[in-house]
Amino acid sequence: MALKATIFKADVQIADMDRHYYQDHALTLARHPSETDERMMVRLLAFVRHAHPELSFTKGLFDTDEPDLWQKDLTGAIDLWVEVGQPDEKRLLKACGRAAQVVVYCYSNSSQIWWNGISSKLTRARNLTVYAIPPATSLALSKLAQRNMQLQCTIQDGQIWVTQGNDAVQVDITAFG
Repeated sequence: MALKATIFKADVQIADMDRHYYQDHALTLARHPSETDERMMVRLLAFVRHAHPELSFTKGLFDTDEPDLWQKDLTGAIDLWVEVGQPDEKRLLKACGRAAQVVVYCYSNSSQIWWNGISSKLTRARNLTVYAIPPATSLALSKLAQRNMQLQCTIQDGQIWVTQGNDAVQVDITAFG
């Protein structure tokens, strides 16, 4: 018998002063049995960073043809494709062909090694942006994971604060060049 996803609920208040986006979102996250709290919280962070009424979580790990998040326009065209982790270059090139913008969020100690290994193969992917989240930060985010979360997220000058109750995590994201 296959293991089922674990459902997490997150009420997220977003104050993105960089984009002038102020909204509350009631999110449902299905955590795949092979997914860690750390990866799930990085997915949630990616949602916060790109928050938009049309941005949604996908089947992700359950369906290899879909990203972790995407935003589609009214015609069904993909405006934004978001991956979490270290996808291979073939997947990223395919995503760059399908979406107007592709963003990857890496969060492990090996992110720089991964990027050094594939970056030369992605030179033609002009619509690709890759970010690194320090491993200590993603681990701190994972400690905020609960089945029911009340999160306040503030973004200002590229810096993100994620708060739940008395716990707060400062997130600094670095772009790979």
